[in-house]
Amino acid sequence: MDLRKHYKPVITLTAFALFLSLSFLTDFQPGIRSGKNFFSFIREMMGLLPPAFVLIGLFEVWVKREVIEKHLGEESGIKGHLWAILLAGTVVGGLYVALPLCYILQKKGASLGVIFTYLNAAAICKIPMTLFELSFLGLRFTFVRYLVSLPLLTFMAFLFGKYLGEREYRIRDGS
Repeated sequence: MDLRKHYKPVITLTAFALFLSLSFLTDFQPGIRSGKNFFSFIREMMGLLPPAFVLIGLFEVWVKREVIEKHLGEESGIKGHLWAILLAGTVVGGLYVALPLCYILQKKGASLGVIFTYLNAAAICKIPMTLFELSFLGLRFTFVRYLVSLPLLTFMAFLFGKYLGEREYRIRDGS
């Protein structure tokens, strides 16, 4: 057993804490800003992730496998991809939430193509991001971006899902 592998996170965090401490002691502004940004990010994630994971757990318990198979399974066709895009647009938390939800979707019978569509759409179709984009870049830009990106991401997700499905690929369990 390689102990360096197990102590690497501890060493990294210790070095970062030492850097922050020295930055505050010597009034090193880049280090102080880095520390403030780090703690702001931690505070934001602590407010977002616990409720998101509770909702993911409730989704796993409350939504029946038959519903997922019907709407997001192999037989769902293009409707499954559209449902995935709609679901992705409403979920907050980025990949921190999207990846565990993908795992649950696969366990409940969603097709790989639909899961890939969801994962891609989670990166580009969020409602808050769209509203921000509309206000700064305008309706035409947002419309063109969706018009180009949604068919491409759906087509690529379909191809990847078909390719990996033929090889009986499964998302591995974390254990």
